[in-house]
Amino acid sequence: MISRLSTLFGLLALLLATVGLYGVTAYSVEGRTSEIGIRMALGAERARVVGMVMRGAMIQIAIGLAIGIPVALLCVRFVKTQLYEITSADFNVMAGAIGILALAAFVAGMIPARRAASVDPARALRME
Repeated sequence: MISRLSTLFGLLALLLATVGLYGVTAYSVEGRTSEIGIRMALGAERARVVGMVMRGAMIQIAIGLAIGIPVALLCVRFVKTQLYEITSADFNVMAGAIGILALAAFVAGMIPARRAASVDPARALRME
């Protein structure tokens, strides 16, 4: 039962992290609409705009992982008493969790990035 609850809470944390990253990225894109419009009016390609937005999302994930991985490794000693046959941090599980989080972050960042790349420069400039 404890392992099922841990899995459920882990999935809930992944969902919250994904929605949070999506919200922050979408808000950032919305605030930079005029800047993105100017860049596109001056000839920026859509791929560069998507890359600019995705770079910001991936930096946020990198900072989160830089903080979260050491904390997770420190918390293993507290969790191993609650779960059966857990003696230390498993590299494969940790790598899988990081991969799933990176994939979720990529999806959460790609939605606002595609929206930013489809901004009509004339409309974006008129918004100000």
